[in-house]
Amino acid sequence: MKKIKCSHILVKKQSEALAIQERLKQGEKFGKLAKELSIDPGSAKRDGNLGYFGRGTMVKPFEEVAFKLQIGEVSDLVKSEFGYHIIKRVG
Repeated sequence: MKKIKCSHILVKKQSEALAIQERLKQGEKFGKLAKELSIDPGSAKRDGNLGYFGRGTMVKPFEEVAFKLQIGEVSDLVKSEFGYHIIKRVG
């Protein structure tokens, strides 16, 4: 079974996620923003890194987007029961 590696930034509000997307477009580093702003305590301190995971591990909306990303690609906003994710495929 294929596993992929992703990082993410998780925030509660859509407005916060949109502001982060803007900062990414301005060239700010994904990992720095994850560390600074993500409310996922486990991954935030590791620059948003979630490590490798297969299907069935993450919540459905997250998984569906994550597995479609190319390596290096950053997703649009993904809404789940936890809030808004911005996902970056890293491996």
